[in-house]
Amino acid sequence: MNRYTLAVLATFAGTATAVAGGLDRSGQDIDILFEEGNYVELSFGRVSPKVDGEDDAAFGGSETGNVAKSYIQGSFGYKQQINDRVSMAIILDQPYGADTLYPTGRSVAFGETTATLNSTSLTGLLRYDFGNRFSVHGGIRAQTIDASVDLRGFGYGPLDGYSADFDGDTAWGYQVGGAYEIPEIALRLAATYFSEIDHDLETTENIGPGAPDTPLTTPKAVNISFQTGIAKDTLVFADFRYSDYKVATVRPRGLGGNSLTDIDTGRDFSIGIGRRFTPEFAASIAFNYSDGGPDDLVSPLAPADGRKGITLAATYQATDAVRFSGGVSYSRVGDARPATAGEPRATFEDNSAVGVGFKVGYSF
Repeated sequence: MNRYTLAVLATFAGTATAVAGGLDRSGQDIDILFEEGNYVELSFGRVSPKVDGEDDAAFGGSETGNVAKSYIQGSFGYKQQINDRVSMAIILDQPYGADTLYPTGRSVAFGETTATLNSTSLTGLLRYDFGNRFSVHGGIRAQTIDASVDLRGFGYGPLDGYSADFDGDTAWGYQVGGAYEIPEIALRLAATYFSEIDHDLETTENIGPGAPDTPLTTPKAVNISFQTGIAKDTLVFADFRYSDYKVATVRPRGLGGNSLTDIDTGRDFSIGIGRRFTPEFAASIAFNYSDGGPDDLVSPLAPADGRKGITLAATYQATDAVRFSGGVSYSRVGDARPATAGEPRATFEDNSAVGVGFKVGYSF
C-alpha cells in the first residue's frame, strides 16, 4: 500500500498549495526522500485564480476585474539510495511567487498596479536511517529571487506612478528535520525546519538613479506531515506548514521606509484520505485550509485573506518502474479589503482558484 498511496500524497502536495499562505507556491515538499530505492520525478502544474473586487465608493465603486494572473509551476526531483542507511536527494522547484496585474481602465483606486516575484530553489538533501524507525535529514538550499512593482491609482496618493525593478539575487539557506516510521502500517511522522534566507536585491527606481540594494528575507518555515494506514489499502494523512512572514518586508528607498509587502504569518493545514482500488490505481481526497490574518486588511499586491479548498488526486502504476499522478484542487479565496496607509480602498469577495497538476515518476 505505501508505494502507491505515497504517490497520491505527493501529487496532492503539488496542487493543494496552489493558493497557500503568503507567497508560498511549492510548499517545499521533501517527500521524495522517502521513496523506495532510486527514483526521479518531473512535475508540472497550472493555477488559474479569479480574484476581483470593487473600489470603495470614494473612488467611484469601479469593478477591478481579475487581478491575479494564471501561472505555471514546475519541479524536478532525484533520489539516490547510497546504502541501506544513507540516501540523498536533489530538488529543483519554485518555492515563492506573485503575479498581480490590475487590468487597464478598471480600478480608480489601484489603476494598472502590477507586482511580480519569481524564485528558483536548488536543494541538496541527505537522510540517515538509524534502523530503529527513526531517521534524520538535512541539507542546503540555493535560492534565486527577482521582482518588480508598479504602483498606480489614486489609492496610493503621492506614490502613484512609483516603479521599481529588483534584479535577481542568489543566497543560501538550510533545512533540517527527522522522521519516525512504522512501515508495516504505512505510518510516518516527519518534521522539517527551513531557515530564513537573506537576499540583497539590486534596485532600480524611476524616481532617480543610485538606489541602494533592497534587503528581502524569505521566511523560516516548519513542515509537519503525518500518515498512517487505518485499514487494508486505506491511508489517512495530514499536513501542516507554518511560515513566519513577518520578516518578509521589502523597503526600497523610494518608499521612505514603508514596506511594499504586508503578509500575515502563514498557517496551512490539510487533511485527507487515500485508497488503493486496484494494484495499479489509487486516489485521494483532501481538505485544505489557510489561516487569514487578524483582520481583512491586506496589501493591494495580494488581495486575499486565507482560503479553504478541496483536492482530488490519483495515481496509476503503469509498470514496475513508471508511475503517473495527477490532481485538481479548488479553493475559495478569503474575502479581503486592500488598503493603503491603513485605510481600505476596495472590497474583494467571492473569489476562487483552480489548480491542476501532473507528475511522472521513474524508479530504477
